[in-house]
Amino acid sequence: MKYYGSIGYAETVETAPGVWTEVITEREYCGDILQVSRRLENSEHGINDNVNIQNKISIVCDPYALDNFMNIRYITWLGKKWKVSDVDVEPPRLIFSLGGLYNDSE
Repeated sequence: MKYYGSIGYAETVETAPGVWTEVITEREYCGDILQVSRRLENSEHGINDNVNIQNKISIVCDPYALDNFMNIRYITWLGKKWKVSDVDVEPPRLIFSLGGLYNDSE
């Protein structure tokens, strides 16, 4: 399967003297979906289970992605933002392992 979507990069910037905030920049990429699977985890409150995906997505990286792979926070897939739990650097590709939903307030 093919992938096309946004990748969110976090950059820490000084928004006021002594105040640092993460600012997200999105960039569009295409690639391949290597694995699709999901896992249910018990929530802390025991009411609803948390859905985690264990997908692997590979993109052909540009110089920006290669230089900033450590700042990647999420990938959009199926209309949602998913946390990137691992990044394997295999030039010219980056391979991402995804986890749970990304919370914009993180």
